[in-house]
Amino acid sequence: QVQLVESGGGLVQAGGSLRLSCTASGRTFSRYTMGWFRQAPGKEREFVAAVSWTGGSTDYTDPVNGRFTISRDNAKNTVYLQMTSLKPEDTALYYCATPQQAFTNPRRARYDYWGQGTQVTVSS
Repeated sequence: QVQLVESGGGLVQAGGSLRLSCTASGRTFSRYTMGWFRQAPGKEREFVAAVSWTGGSTDYTDPVNGRFTISRDNAKNTVYLQMTSLKPEDTALYYCATPQQAFTNPRRARYDYWGQGTQVTVSS
């Protein structure tokens, strides 16, 4: 059974930084694309970033491109989201997710497994 556990959220002032982590278990981590999503109150969940199984390919939504960096450590079964220059509009519940299918292009992945989320709040 695939399990994803996020951590690292918190309250930060605008312009600050946070690093989210997501540790996976239940299968061979290094075969699967990993992604981050977020959902703000009253809004639909949206894609934030994704990284391929090797870490060699990444994809970002435009609002975070240049401010957020997704990376992974396959030895630790962990994916990270480094967030800098945070804005109040980045406030959301951030989810880690991964597809059921291995070796999926991060730009075309369909996500089947989800974590519980970690809250990020950016104050102005």
